Amino acid sequence: MAVSGDEVKLLGTWASPYAIRVKIALGLKGVSYEYLEQQLRENKSELLLKSNPVYKKVPVLIHKDQPICESAIIVQYIDEVWAGVGPAILPSDPYERAIARFWAVYIDDKWFSATIKIIKVKDEKEKAEAIEQSFAGLSLLEEAYKKNFKGKPFFGGDNIGYLDIAFGSFLGWVKAIEKISDIKLIDEAKFPLLAKWAVHFCSVATAKEHIPKTDKVVEYYSKVLKALWNA
Repeated sequence: MAVSGDEVKLLGTWASPYAIRVKIALGLKGVSYEYLEQQLRENKSELLLKSNPVYKKVPVLIHKDQPICESAIIVQYIDEVWAGVGPAILPSDPYERAIARFWAVYIDDKWFSATIKIIKVKDEKEKAEAIEQSFAGLSLLEEAYKKNFKGKPFFGGDNIGYLDIAFGSFLGWVKAIEKISDIKLIDEAKFPLLAKWAVHFCSVATAKEHIPKTDKVVEYYSKVLKALWNA
């Protein structure tokens, strides 16, 4: 049985794909929670500074007054604490679980760090290199999906799982980057499996609810991030 929001709080920002991961995981498990939107550039809340004194970043899940930080760790925590409630998020098979974790780390450390540079850097050569690196990463993910996940609608099989959440949390930003840069990243012609997967993922209720609208992300980039990155 899912717990009440009195026991669970989430510190996040609406645009953070890492906070979106946690929202999706909580939604899959049917866990109600109190959401506390945070200011990250200045005026960070005392609760955030107290809950994550090392990185001072979101997301932070507070469960029974105990903080858990870092999105990948939080999602695993949610799956373990509410095991048996809703679908399992991590694969039960140790090898499949290791593979999902491997690709999740790759997405964070390699693929998205390159992809965000498409709109973050000003130099055209650097931008072209970022696009090339993003496409290379998507090629690897397309191949991994084809090889390891055997035609299922999700990386997690018939239902969304850990790797789906790790990758899918970026889809709002992917669509915004595509619009800002006038390019197509998850192109159906180049990456047919990933394109179908993205449609399936965005149709899941908890993902559809929390992935931000493209125009809202583009506006946030134009009004806030662009000036910050170019400062």
